[in-house]
Amino acid sequence: MSEEELRQRRCRLDRARRVVVKIGSAVLTTAEGLNYPVLDSLAHQLEQLRREGREVLVVSSGAVAAGRRKLGLGNRPLLLREKQAVAAIGQSSLMRAYEKIFEQLGAKVAQVLLTHDVFSRRDRYLNARNTLFTLLQWRLVPIINENDTVSVEELRFGDNDNLAAMVTNLTEADLFVCLTDVAALYTADPALDPAARPLRTVARIDEKIEAMAGAAHSGVGTGGMLSKLKAARIVAARGGCSFIGPGREPEILTRLFAGEEVGSFFLPEPQKMKGRKHWIAYTLRPKGSLILDAGACRAIVQGGRSLLPSGIVEVRGAFGVGDPVHCLDQEGKVLAAGLVAYDSEALRSIRGAKTSAIADILGYKDADEVIHRDNLVLIGQE
Repeated sequence: MSEEELRQRRCRLDRARRVVVKIGSAVLTTAEGLNYPVLDSLAHQLEQLRREGREVLVVSSGAVAAGRRKLGLGNRPLLLREKQAVAAIGQSSLMRAYEKIFEQLGAKVAQVLLTHDVFSRRDRYLNARNTLFTLLQWRLVPIINENDTVSVEELRFGDNDNLAAMVTNLTEADLFVCLTDVAALYTADPALDPAARPLRTVARIDEKIEAMAGAAHSGVGTGGMLSKLKAARIVAARGGCSFIGPGREPEILTRLFAGEEVGSFFLPEPQKMKGRKHWIAYTLRPKGSLILDAGACRAIVQGGRSLLPSGIVEVRGAFGVGDPVHCLDQEGKVLAAGLVAYDSEALRSIRGAKTSAIADILGYKDADEVIHRDNLVLIGQE
C-alpha cells in the first residue's frame, strides 16, 4: 500500500460517522448453528465504535442458515415456501442472540425487515429512512435483514450484499463494511496462483477489478466476491467507501479503524452520481432490455446522446411506458439503464426506424427518443 493510499484510507475511516456493517452467513454460522463467540466479539467491537461517537447499522445474514441447523435440514435445496419457513424460524433465533448480547453491553437493538419495493417506491423509501434515523437518534442498533418470509422474486434483493449497499445509500452512511469468510480481494485465486497478492486499497472498481473476483462463492451464503464488489460499486457511485474483509479475524473492526492494513478498502468515485440517476442505474429492476447496434452504442456512450429507435436491433421482455430497461451491445454487455418512452410492443414495431417514421408506423408519436438522455444512465463505462 502506497503512502498516499494509506493516507486516504485513514482519512476516510477517521471521518466515517455513520457505518453500515454487513455480517455474512459464513461468519455468523457453523455446522451447529449460530457462532456465538464470533457474534459476541463483533458486538463488543460494534459497541466500541458507538462509544467513539459513530452511528452503527447492522445488516445481518444468518436467518436461513440458522433455521437449517435448528431443523437439521443440512444443505439440501429448499423450495421457496420451505426457505421462507426456515427463515422465519432462524430469524427469531438470530434476533434473540443479538438482543441478549447487546443487552449485556448496555445497548438495545431493533429488528428491521425489508423488501426491495421499499427502495423503488418513494413513500416506502421515506418511511424506511425515517424509521432508521429515529432508531439511530434513540441510540438503538438497527439489525436489518431481508424479509425472506414474505419476499417473492420481484421483491428480493438477491443477496444481503446488495441490501447492505442500498441501506448504506438510504441512510447516507459514510462507510459500508462487508464482513465475510475471505481475507481480502486478491489479484488472482490464492489457492491456485502462488503469486496472488491482496489489494489493500482500490481507487476504482472497474471490469478489471471485477474480473479478479472470479467465480468465488460462499458455501453458506448467497453471494460471492463479485456480489460484494458490485455492492461496493453501488456505494462508490454515491460517494461512499467500502471495506471487504475477514469477519472471523480477531478484533477485525478495531484493527480496521486503528489503521491496520487488513482486508480491501474501496474509495468513492470522484464524481458523485445524482440521486435520480443512481436510482435508475442501481435500484430499479429492468423489466426488459434493448439490443443496440454499434452506432447507437457510440452515440449514448461517447456522445452522451438520447437513444433513438433507429439504433435498436432487438427488444427483449414485456414492459410499459416509463418502465426501466437495460441497453446492451450485440455481445450482451450492459451499457446503460433508462426509462422508456414507449412500451415493448410499440418498440418492436419501430425498432430500426427513423424518428420521422414513428407516427406513420404507430399512428401516434409520444416522443422522438426511445430513452431521453435525462432518463439514461451509463453503467460500468470507463
